[in-house]
Amino acid sequence: MTTLTNNTESCLCGSGLNYPECCGRYHGGEHYPPTAETLMRSRFSAYARRDVDYLLATWDASKRPANIDFSKETAQWQKLTIVDTKKGGAQDSKGIVEFKAYYRQDGEDYFMHEISRFVKSDSRWRYLDGVIKAAGKVVANTDTGKNAPCACGSGKKFKRCCGR
Repeated sequence: MTTLTNNTESCLCGSGLNYPECCGRYHGGEHYPPTAETLMRSRFSAYARRDVDYLLATWDASKRPANIDFSKETAQWQKLTIVDTKKGGAQDSKGIVEFKAYYRQDGEDYFMHEISRFVKSDSRWRYLDGVIKAAGKVVANTDTGKNAPCACGSGKKFKRCCGR
């Protein structure tokens, strides 16, 4: 597992909180994420930190891989943007989180747009599976007008998509 060099850095999940006050509480096992979105954020942060134990522990047993191998992983996860959530609250048993994750690899910027499903069992949220809607290189947008399409291919305006 890779650790942050400075625990006062903002958590990579995008909450605006420092890591120990945010995903660090979940990664350390002190607390469990209360919502599907919180679990999604903590899993993104765990990917960035290459925390295999946390990722496997928060994966539903019916879909969990035997292992996660980060030995050839070169992606540097940069940012998470939550696009939408459906259910997944503290009182729900199922939830959906749509997100965009941004990463840097080999000096290039990329994105992944996914819709993930979560289930709650034994009072704990777990990642079930996800469907990637789009993925690719983030291309500089040369059309800077207010109606410029987003380079990620979502069909939305840049200012309402990756420009948020």
